[in-house]
Amino acid sequence: MFTSRDIADYYNQTLVHYQNWWHLDCNLAVHYGIWDENTRNFQESLTNTNKVLMEMASIKDGEQILDAGCGVGGSAFFLAKHRKAKVSGITLSEKQYDYATKKCRELGYDNLVNFKIEDYNQTGFNHNNFDVIWAIESITSSQNKNQFAREAYRILKPGGRLIIADYFKSKEEQKDTDNLLEKWRKLWSMAPFLCLPEYKNIFQQSGFKLSNEKEVTIEITPTVKRMYYSYLLGGPWAVIYNLFYKPSLYAKNHYKSGLYQYKALRQGLWNYRILLFEKV
Repeated sequence: MFTSRDIADYYNQTLVHYQNWWHLDCNLAVHYGIWDENTRNFQESLTNTNKVLMEMASIKDGEQILDAGCGVGGSAFFLAKHRKAKVSGITLSEKQYDYATKKCRELGYDNLVNFKIEDYNQTGFNHNNFDVIWAIESITSSQNKNQFAREAYRILKPGGRLIIADYFKSKEEQKDTDNLLEKWRKLWSMAPFLCLPEYKNIFQQSGFKLSNEKEVTIEITPTVKRMYYSYLLGGPWAVIYNLFYKPSLYAKNHYKSGLYQYKALRQGLWNYRILLFEKV
């Protein structure tokens, strides 16, 4: 079981990988890109992920938003730009926090966006504080999703929305001969994957109502393939590097995640969904 410290260490140790392979300095995203018929390149797919969630959550001008697991701040800046939203971004990673805070000053969003190093399972925010909680591929790391659901319910205003984009195990009982999902999640310090009914049940028991859901597995598949190509291209270099240097625990085998997530998707072991819950 991974601790909060483990999760922070993963993102601290692999930030440079995202800078190189995800063009982090330009894209400000560490999530999968959603592709549609109008998407021309990878950068646009990453922006499109933010757009799809923003529209699905019906985010309005000036709303108070918590980005739970904010990465380097890309979604927060997007929401500030397009909705003048007031966004609080929280992360466990010191390096992500430093990166996001510096970028916030450079982009001039200090009046709308702020960042903290904090655990989304237990925050210091007041009751009924936010209109929206936004979580792209972050709740998958939570070992106690019931705790997150309770905390989200506490800090959302009545009628507030919780929008989640995440990975889901396709079936509760499924044959994973090569243990691909387990290998993948350990490389990214994630909790065991849940299937959709399990996930829904957790949030509904905490008082949320599922108001919308959308599967976008096909739409993120080009990103899955991109990660696989990164594995093919970067793998040999990683092996050579590991022979002569002593990389950190997560950095050493990080490149293998591109293979595991690709093979697991090819075998139909996981899917990608967006869920919109409302506090009732």
